[in-house]
Amino acid sequence: MEDKYTSKLSPTVDFWAGIYLVVIAILSVLGNVAVLVSSARRPTLLKAPELLTVNLAVTDIGMALSMYPLSIASAFNHAWIGGDTSCLYYGLMGMIFSVASIMTLTVMGMVRYLVTGNPPKTGNKFQRRTITIVISGIWLYAFLWALFPLLGWGNYGPEPFGLACSVDWAGYQKSLNHSSFIMTLSVLCTFIPCLLILFAYSGIAVKLHRAYRSIKNNEFHYGNIEKKITLMAVMISSGFLVAWAPYVAVSFWSMFHTQGQDSLAPVVSLLPCLFAKSSTVYNPFIYYIFQRSFRRELRRFRRLVCRCCCRQSESPAQGIERKNVTCKGSDCTSLGDDENGKPLAGPTGAVVAAGQPRGEVTSLC
Repeated sequence: MEDKYTSKLSPTVDFWAGIYLVVIAILSVLGNVAVLVSSARRPTLLKAPELLTVNLAVTDIGMALSMYPLSIASAFNHAWIGGDTSCLYYGLMGMIFSVASIMTLTVMGMVRYLVTGNPPKTGNKFQRRTITIVISGIWLYAFLWALFPLLGWGNYGPEPFGLACSVDWAGYQKSLNHSSFIMTLSVLCTFIPCLLILFAYSGIAVKLHRAYRSIKNNEFHYGNIEKKITLMAVMISSGFLVAWAPYVAVSFWSMFHTQGQDSLAPVVSLLPCLFAKSSTVYNPFIYYIFQRSFRRELRRFRRLVCRCCCRQSESPAQGIERKNVTCKGSDCTSLGDDENGKPLAGPTGAVVAAGQPRGEVTSLC
């Protein structure tokens, strides 16, 4: 094993870094799968801009599935697994999904800016075809930047702590090839997108301020919906930028200091990298807070899981009663009330605990 692929951290730090990544990976996969399932269950009801939300979930789950397992295995191994080949693969996947994420957030901000404050019937609208073309362009852009190092412009290399790979930031001072790639990447995939995001949401704030004055004077009542949707988008974009800001700062430090990556302690370079990986986790929680349809689909999915649980544990001859749930035949009993307050009962009836509040899930299976 080459020294550059040996962990510069203690075995204890490696172990806990691995545990952290396991938790992040599980939460990211479960949360973003829920987003995709929720969207797949109502494809005809999705508005065109919501396709960007779906695309963001795809980038998050893609990063979790393609990158985190290798980092987790390397952390528990106390050394990078796979050498140059896996390092190249890891850097490639990281470039594709990170560029796709920030460009999706940029487009999301610009779309919100264009539609915010306009009357719903006469304002700017986006067709699915338009958003689909834009999403295709985002992925082509991400793949293009990921391929440049493979074609000889720039390079991928191990992180200072030895358990991950990325753009060779320390190579900035090695050659014009490396420095030109890193500076162009920084401008076109970091600085300009961030400026566009800031411009979009600053413009949205101005538009909403004007809209609220219109509401006050003319009793125009769609402002609260705009505010809620915009706040959700702001939280998603802000979370991504905050999660990645420390990593960008550390990367630029290694670029402009003569000692390069050795100018920072391995733990100092590890923490921003771990924090950046949390960016794939929190979006589903934001959707749960702001989107009623997402909460509704999650409840339906929970009921479906419970029915499957009941089918697997049922007895052919008789029903099996388990903690307020009766499984009988091929179905599960009531799991609570629907949106109108009516009981959600299966064909076998329901067993509800005495004093159980309406609307709460009674099944514990």
